[in-house]
Amino acid sequence: MFVTSTISPSPSSITECLTWRYATQDFDTVCKIDANIWNEIEESLRLTPSAFGLQPWKFVVVTDQTIKNQLQSMSWNQRQPVDCSHLIVICRLEKMTDDYVERFLEHKARERNMPIESLARLKQIIFDFINSRSEDRVNQWMEKQCYIALGNLINTASFYRIDNCPMEGIDPKAYDTLLGLPDKGCRTVVACALGYRSGNDKIAQMSKVRFPKSEMFITV
Repeated sequence: MFVTSTISPSPSSITECLTWRYATQDFDTVCKIDANIWNEIEESLRLTPSAFGLQPWKFVVVTDQTIKNQLQSMSWNQRQPVDCSHLIVICRLEKMTDDYVERFLEHKARERNMPIESLARLKQIIFDFINSRSEDRVNQWMEKQCYIALGNLINTASFYRIDNCPMEGIDPKAYDTLLGLPDKGCRTVVACALGYRSGNDKIAQMSKVRFPKSEMFITV
């Protein structure tokens, strides 16, 4: 029987939350994320900003333990996908199509109660951007957009004191095959394991290592 955590958002500042977090290596296999908190995490991902507002991604949430167990061998043999509460696989769209752009603009017009004709200029800008680039470059652009979502996910999870570990050490093609993503119109870019740290994770007690601001910021 799984234990569900109901930890509330911390009243501390976002910098305190980010100081608290680290790339969790050893997750508690029993403690699971509360449904209400998970809904907030999903909503924060849905609200992630993207270029033109196009949202060129899908978020695959993996909680099925049988599937998670299979992902270990596809993740450089790391245990995080197996032991975490939830694994999110952030995917780009298989292809940015004219139909997708049209559907986005129609949705935008409906949501803002405005005539679709008023979006003609935005439509032209988007199509000019996409059509002036090769398919490979558009795919790379969509992959970069996915990292905006990853950063937002890490910040939101940390605010709720949900431990997290972003993972590029994975085999995207193997993930695609296991999760049936080509049939869902998307491709794996990066994953993130979420849950609660185990008391055995020694890294949790280590100091956070960052260069001082004097070395990181350039003021012009």
